[in-house]
Amino acid sequence: MEYHKLFFAILLLFAFLESFADAALHFHEFVIEAKPVKRLCRTHSTITVNGQFPGPTLEVRDGDTLVIKAINRARYNVTLHWHGVRQQRNPWADGPEFVTQCPIRPGQSYTYQFTIQNQEGTLWWHAHSRWLRATVYGALIIYPKLGSPYPFPMPKREIPILLGEWWDRNPMNVLRLALFTGAAPNVSDALTINGQPGDLYRCSSKETAIFPVEAGQTILLRIINSAMNEEMFFGVANHKLTVVAVDSAYTKPFATNVIMIAPGQTTDVLLTADQTPARYYMAAHAYNTANAPFDNTTTTAILEYISAPFRAKKGQSLKPIFPQLPGFNDTASATAFTARLRSLSKAKVPLEIDESLFFTVGLGLMNCTNPNSRRCQGPNGTRFAASINNVSFVFPKRNSLMQAYYQGQPGIFTTDFPPFPPVQFDYSGSVPRGLWQPVKATKLFKLKYGSKVQIVFQDTSIVTVEDHPMHLHGYQFYVVGSGFGNFDPKNDPAKFNLIDPPQRNTIGTPPGGWVAIRFEADNPGIWLLHCHLDSHLPWGLATALLVENGVGKLQTVQPPPLDLPRC
Repeated sequence: MEYHKLFFAILLLFAFLESFADAALHFHEFVIEAKPVKRLCRTHSTITVNGQFPGPTLEVRDGDTLVIKAINRARYNVTLHWHGVRQQRNPWADGPEFVTQCPIRPGQSYTYQFTIQNQEGTLWWHAHSRWLRATVYGALIIYPKLGSPYPFPMPKREIPILLGEWWDRNPMNVLRLALFTGAAPNVSDALTINGQPGDLYRCSSKETAIFPVEAGQTILLRIINSAMNEEMFFGVANHKLTVVAVDSAYTKPFATNVIMIAPGQTTDVLLTADQTPARYYMAAHAYNTANAPFDNTTTTAILEYISAPFRAKKGQSLKPIFPQLPGFNDTASATAFTARLRSLSKAKVPLEIDESLFFTVGLGLMNCTNPNSRRCQGPNGTRFAASINNVSFVFPKRNSLMQAYYQGQPGIFTTDFPPFPPVQFDYSGSVPRGLWQPVKATKLFKLKYGSKVQIVFQDTSIVTVEDHPMHLHGYQFYVVGSGFGNFDPKNDPAKFNLIDPPQRNTIGTPPGGWVAIRFEADNPGIWLLHCHLDSHLPWGLATALLVENGVGKLQTVQPPPLDLPRC
C-alpha cells in the first residue's frame, strides 16, 4: 500500500515538474551606475545599466521567471518598472517609486522577481524614479512557449528598435530646474534610435545604427517608444511595414508606410527587403499635438542591403534614401493609423459594466501669491500642473502606497478619487479660467476584485489640448472606442468595437477628444495610472487604482519580499 502511495506521489511530482519543464529561470544583475557616454560631440556622466546605453535586452519565453538584482551604484534613488508585465498578485515587482515600493537608495539593492504569464511579444523595462528613465531603459522580448509558432510568417531575424530622447545635459537637472521654476522642462536636443541620434546631428554619423539585410528577407522590427515626452512617426524609406502586434498583443496584420507610436507603447512590424538593393533610412520624428515647444529634429538609422553597391560612381559613400514622414502636427495620419488596429481574434471584452468612470485628463496652472517670481515662471506668472478629474496627484514620501495599504498605515492616501469630474464643462471647448487650477491630493480609486470596468479618458483644452498616452500598470485593457470633441454617453457607446478591439497597456487621448477602455479588475494591488509623457507625471497627471483582494490565495496579493526597500 505504502509502495503504491509512493509511486502515485512520484507520478504526481513528475506531472507537476512536466508542467514547468518548458519554463526557465533567468537570473540577471543590473548595476545602475554613471558611465561616460559621448553624444553630440560631448561626453556626459550618464546613468546606465551594466555600463550599457540603452540597457541590456531581456529575452524570455511565456511562462519564464525573471530574477533581477538591481544594485544601485548611482547617486540617485532608483526603481525599475517592467512596462506591460501583468505582475499578477505581485505589485511588489512593478517598480514605480512610492507607489509599490520605496526607492532603492544609493549603495542598496533590491531583487525583482516575477513570472511572465500568458503574455508574448514586445515589452520593455525602464527606471520609474523621476527622470532617470531618459537613459535607464531596454527591451523585454517575450517569445512564445517552445513549440508555439508566431501567428505570422517566421521572420529571418528580429531587431529591437528603441526610440529615445537625448539631452545635452543631465536630464535630472532638466527636471530639477523645471520643478523649481514651475515652467515647462527644456526639450531634448536629439531623438535617438538604439541610443544613437543618426546622420542628421553633429558628431553622430560615425555611430549611426546600421542594420544589414539580405534581399528578399523578411525581418521583424520590435519598435519601442522609450522617449520621455515625444510621440513619434516612424517609417522606412520605400518599404511597407506590416503591423502584427502592439503592446505584447497580436493584431490583425495590415500594411502601412508609417506608424505612430507614443511613449510607453510598442509596435511589432514585418518588413520584407523587396526593393532595389541600396541603403534606406529608417527615420522617426515627433508627432506634436500640443501648443507647446517640442524636439523637431529627426533621428535616423540605416537599413543596408548586403548586396548594395557601397560606393557611388565618384567614390563617395552611397547616400541612403529618405522616407516620407507625416508633418509634426498631422493628427489625421496618426488617427488613421490607430483606427486600423484590431485584435487578431475575437476579444473577451467585458459587456456588463460594474464601474463606469469618466476621467478628464489635462494640464492646469497653479496661481502664485508672488507671480513671476523665480518659482512662478509658467504662463502668466503661474506654475504648471496637471490632473485627472481636477485632482493633481501628489506622490507620498513617507511610505509607498502599497506598503501603507498592506501594513494598514493611515494618513498616506485616501480612496475618495472622484469617478467623474466635480464640475461638468465644455471639456474640449473654451474653458473658464476659474476651472484651470486643480486640487493637489493623494487620492486613489477603489475597485472590487473581478469588477468589470470602463474608463473614458476625456482630454481637456485647459492650457492646450494634447494627446496624453495613458498607461495602466498591472493590466492590459481593450480600447473600445475613441473620437474628437466631448464624449457623448448617449450616442458614442453604440459605436464601440466590442468584437475585436486592440488590447494595450498604453493608449493616447486624441487631442481635444476621448478614448474608452474596458478591463476586468482581476489583479489585486495598487496600480498606477498615469500619462507617459514624463513632464506631466511630476505635475500630477496620475492616480492609482486600488483593486481589493478577492476570495482565496489566487485572488490575494502575495506577501512582500524580505528585501523590499524601506522608506
